[in-house]
Amino acid sequence: MPGQDAEPRRAAGLGSDAVRGSDAGLVRDLDLDALLAEAGAAPLTDAQSAQFAAYLQLLLRWNARTNLTAIRDPQQIRRRHFLECILAARALPPEVRTLVDFGSGAGFPGVPIAICRPEIAVTLTESQHKKAAFLREVARSLPLPVAVHGGRAEELAAKVDCVALRAVDRMDEAVAAATRLVAEGGWLAVLTTEDQVEAVRAAAARGAELRGREVAARQADAADEPQQAGMDKSIYQIHWAAALPLLPRTRERLLLGQLVFTKYSL
Repeated sequence: MPGQDAEPRRAAGLGSDAVRGSDAGLVRDLDLDALLAEAGAAPLTDAQSAQFAAYLQLLLRWNARTNLTAIRDPQQIRRRHFLECILAARALPPEVRTLVDFGSGAGFPGVPIAICRPEIAVTLTESQHKKAAFLREVARSLPLPVAVHGGRAEELAAKVDCVALRAVDRMDEAVAAATRLVAEGGWLAVLTTEDQVEAVRAAAARGAELRGREVAARQADAADEPQQAGMDKSIYQIHWAAALPLLPRTRERLLLGQLVFTKYSL
């Protein structure tokens, strides 16, 4: 897992404290399967439904004293947060095995991805201490096989198959920085709105260009003869799939872009 100070991953599965007896009614009230059916998507498993119920319970409890999310109504949380992230998790390419949630906040989209795609090793990154503490409690209580990095995502050294972003501060800067964490051939997954699609793509292009320059600079430093340093040019590009509407009749979109590396001999 990326990040030396990330917490160890825990075994997957429902622990005894993940869903208490009183949560049975919460699972019924949550009724994510009804929302999924409206979106034309398959239902959750019983275990996944129970984990989302436990997640909601923790979110409501912590949000009463810590500003995790501005959305506090349980029905809005299930529609605006849970449903959107479930659909995004299912849309991730099947080859993704490692993922960084860049600026996880209250755990979106990383926690739903970990619930719905247990084959993906997820690292939640969050620099705010209280939010990072909440994420650790989520990982412990559900339990979930995630690592929590209590710092900025930019501090991570390892490259991963996918970096996901949703509702982060200064999205354009974050997208550019996130591009530098994606492994060659890996994916950038950005949950955004329709009017921000082109801005996100432009920011990712800047990040890819900067990464290419860094590679070229390292090549130049390592060159035996200075005059040979400019003979190779490294170019990173983002190849975007079509923006995917996450929910019917809404502006929410999932942008999936694959990072492609090309080396030219000049």
